[in-house]
Amino acid sequence: MTRTRYILPLVLVVIVGGLTLWQQSNLSSPQGVRAAEPTVSGLSSVAIAKVPHIQQEPDFCGEACAAMFLAKLGRTVDQDYVFDKSGLDPIHGRGCYTKELATSLKTIGFKLGDIWYSVNTTDAEREMQAQFQALHRDLVRGVPSIICMHYNDQPNTTEHFRLILGYDASTDEVLYHEPAIRDGAYQRMKREMLIELWPLKYRPDRWSVIRMPLEPGRVVNERISTRYTDADFAQHIRKLKKRLPSEDFKIVIQKPFVVVGDESLETVKRRSLQTVKWAVDRIKKDYFAEDPDEIIDIWLFKDKASYETNTVKLFGEKPGTPYGYYSPTHRALVMNISTGGGTLVHEIVHPFMASNFPACPSWFNEGLASLYEQCRDNQGHIWGSTNWRLRVLQLAIASDRVPAFKELCSTTTNEFYREDPGTNYSQARYLCYYLQEQGKLVDYYHAFRKNAQKDPGGYQTLAEVLGEKDLKQFKKKWEQYVSKLRY
Repeated sequence: MTRTRYILPLVLVVIVGGLTLWQQSNLSSPQGVRAAEPTVSGLSSVAIAKVPHIQQEPDFCGEACAAMFLAKLGRTVDQDYVFDKSGLDPIHGRGCYTKELATSLKTIGFKLGDIWYSVNTTDAEREMQAQFQALHRDLVRGVPSIICMHYNDQPNTTEHFRLILGYDASTDEVLYHEPAIRDGAYQRMKREMLIELWPLKYRPDRWSVIRMPLEPGRVVNERISTRYTDADFAQHIRKLKKRLPSEDFKIVIQKPFVVVGDESLETVKRRSLQTVKWAVDRIKKDYFAEDPDEIIDIWLFKDKASYETNTVKLFGEKPGTPYGYYSPTHRALVMNISTGGGTLVHEIVHPFMASNFPACPSWFNEGLASLYEQCRDNQGHIWGSTNWRLRVLQLAIASDRVPAFKELCSTTTNEFYREDPGTNYSQARYLCYYLQEQGKLVDYYHAFRKNAQKDPGGYQTLAEVLGEKDLKQFKKKWEQYVSKLRY
């Protein structure tokens, strides 16, 4: 099973000529490539000089090889960009195989020509020598090659891409950049060893030889994205697969999140679309311009037993709530999805708030998140409905236990969570609910975010957005309003 068959990683080899460290030949020309006189092998020395070396990200050997020669050509794109141009779905959690890498290189602007060759094993030595001679002719033209070969001569070794950059006729050695190691520039390998490792011996009668000559056409030089791309998600999925508690877990990419659940794949996909994507699309429309700063996993455990057992297994901690929570430390939303999707929507708000309004105080962060525990669509916008917190607040209003809004807005994180008189969540939620029903909630969020430096608690901004000079008097009106609501 191999990369060329789209199953295992491949190694791309690119041959680079013109080494400044190569004392045997004076390789100076406008292209940085010059062939010396032929020697014993019948081939001249040649090297492509000054090709930067780039160490691969895990399983991105081919992408790194391409990025090396792109750097030589003065392009600023990186190995992640090469992956992104391949069209490979990051859900596979791996780097490009031959077909996908070729697609990327062509899209970027290389004129690859033929890349697949068949060698008859009855005449293998002659045909492999012919393959190397063709590679050598391209080097003389200043064209390196990415080749797919076995990593070494050990049994069952994986396939790997390397960048071939030159040939030293005096020692009969190939010069190449090795993407798998940090100091892998202009490594050397005997030509005989290269020819031994190069063919992929899938069949006893015919071998496959893969070579991608990197002849530049109209090679792009686009701006690299600073946000998370498919390459980032592929690397994330590769690591995540190693952490799955069992084979019962399915993974779905629902950008900017990765959703993981131990229900059927169809169910995990449905929850990803109908809850995660539904909520993300709507909260971004009204509030958040930026995605979370990191790729965050949403763990949807199918029931109470799975939730409690796997939370300990994955994160080393027992959940403090039967519903779910957001853990910035573990970059995860952790859910007992059998209790419903309300908590999931609530927790989705928090990583967006962290990346868009990091100075947001806990009262408004939790107030807005709590508002969407019970929500619906309203002409393409997310809209909070009354929920179970209403009864808690109405009882507090009846017994005159609800703090002034100035007190709520001035609570510290510790005061909001640990010194809660029993009303902090419900008061914050139904203040947000009132603002929503007055058509002022979105305006308040953006005004509060803009004014946060001079009004860190949002109290003065609240008065301005409400158009109320006296928030003590407004509290009485608000309490009357809340007392009439029904769930």
